[in-house]
Amino acid sequence: MKFAERMSRFSGSPTSALIARVAELRAAGKNIISLNVGEPDFGTPDYVKVAGIKAIVDNFTKYTAGTGIIELRKAIKEKLKNDNNLDYETNEICATVGAKQAIFNAIMAIAGPGDEVLLPIPCWVSYTDMVKFAGATPVFVPVKNDEGYILDLEAIEAAITPNTRGIVICTPNNPTGAVYSEASLRQLAELAVKHDFYIISDEIYEKLIYDGEEHFSIASISPEVKEHTVTVNGCSKAYAMTGWRLGYLAASKEFIANVTKIQTQTTSATSSISQKAGLAALTGSQHDLEVMVAEFDKRRKYVTDRLNAIPGISCTTPKGAFYILPDVSSYFGTTADDGTKINNAKDLANFILEKEQVALVPGEAFNIEGKVRISYSNSMENLCEALNRLEHALSLLKK
Repeated sequence: MKFAERMSRFSGSPTSALIARVAELRAAGKNIISLNVGEPDFGTPDYVKVAGIKAIVDNFTKYTAGTGIIELRKAIKEKLKNDNNLDYETNEICATVGAKQAIFNAIMAIAGPGDEVLLPIPCWVSYTDMVKFAGATPVFVPVKNDEGYILDLEAIEAAITPNTRGIVICTPNNPTGAVYSEASLRQLAELAVKHDFYIISDEIYEKLIYDGEEHFSIASISPEVKEHTVTVNGCSKAYAMTGWRLGYLAASKEFIANVTKIQTQTTSATSSISQKAGLAALTGSQHDLEVMVAEFDKRRKYVTDRLNAIPGISCTTPKGAFYILPDVSSYFGTTADDGTKINNAKDLANFILEKEQVALVPGEAFNIEGKVRISYSNSMENLCEALNRLEHALSLLKK
């Protein structure tokens, strides 16, 4: 049997594959500490759960409009206005099956064979293969690693060609935790307008921000920039609703019309129950979110300090999300007491998983070498134990 040619152009998510591997090890009785998962370890707020349960009890379990129920889109409209200084009408908003589908739909709407999409790297694992799925070419542009993984505007400008259809940015960033400055986003916006390409702005970690940093939505700069921007967000990270699968995108009426074509021919719409829950999340108390962010901040400082105290590891302090991307390249070329050779981050992550049962994501998954991504979305007790195990594993490696 033969498969479609497109299946050879892209691969499955490496982070999803690692989650599956961890599940296998746990099923075999291994005590795995997961520092690989990109989701809050907190529960969904009770008032959001109640809204979901009520939707079921009320039999709100039928199809909805492809773009989402009007009440939810009105709530998103208000959220964008109040939090991001963005004015969108409800017909310029589409609810999706997680922010992941929003990004996928946006890429599918703007790019195809012969087109190019810029990706500042390191970047989230799925951007690359989404672009490939669309038949377009991902063009990797490095960020300034030594300056806290900020955007390199000169590199971005140099990468622009007549085939450039868009750029995908994520701020606060996965996997680096960087928060892009307003100044850098204004420079990027100038390039998008000048060269007429789209900015897909993934703002899913918007609420998870520290040290007095401020999130800036690039679409708020001007009407012209707004026309060149697709703003993506959702409920997964801020409200610990990853499994509810509720995201959204906001763009011009014409853009949403094209996205709707894709969505109504694939998922039709996201879950009606999740939409009611998301409505409650956006319009209800933000207390649970505030408590979660305060706890993440404590963990962020603890993990950063512990990592920088380990010989051979260095990392900058992230300003957003719940990730740290330390440099572990000093351990390349080492050998463990059992003969295991460490040549790259993949080798190191596999060694730590098998030897000490701590799951990390190698930087290669994010198109960068010499790094591993650590999620501090875990209890302080588990983080302490995981770092103890990590230190022990690294102590076994010799040149």
